[in-house]
Amino acid sequence: MKPKKKRLDVIREIINTQKIGCQIELLQPLKDAGIEVTQATLSRDLKQLKIAKVPDASGRYIYTLPKEESINRNNKFTTTFNRHPLVGLGGFLSISFSHNMVVIKTSPGYAGSIAYDIDNGCCNEILGTVAGDDTIIVILAEGVSHESAYEALSKFIPALRTY
Repeated sequence: MKPKKKRLDVIREIINTQKIGCQIELLQPLKDAGIEVTQATLSRDLKQLKIAKVPDASGRYIYTLPKEESINRNNKFTTTFNRHPLVGLGGFLSISFSHNMVVIKTSPGYAGSIAYDIDNGCCNEILGTVAGDDTIIVILAEGVSHESAYEALSKFIPALRTY
């Protein structure tokens, strides 16, 4: 097994079995598994795995894998996560339009991974995104209608199809 694949598999296993709240907490279990990794590499790995932070039952934010990790690895547009009360909505709460910008509200911890999907979806209607913890600002290409943008975004946010 290649070192990166092994490292990603170990990260998945740790996230699935332990409540990890930050990268520093993740470094020790990786070290215990015989994997030495820099913080920069770990950060890239977490982004590649689309790991998000969501609140657990006590309100503490912990890492979680996308739900498709356990259901369907081929559906890159699924943005629902385990351990979240809004599992069916994938963290999506609302959408608003203003000229060439869209504001998407999400549950805490979901904005980054949804924005990542949008940015990497090769969509001509969208120039890019800026994400916080629970808000995404989407910049639309010049002349794109709100209807076209809504349709394009529904590829990345399945809940828009029924919103």
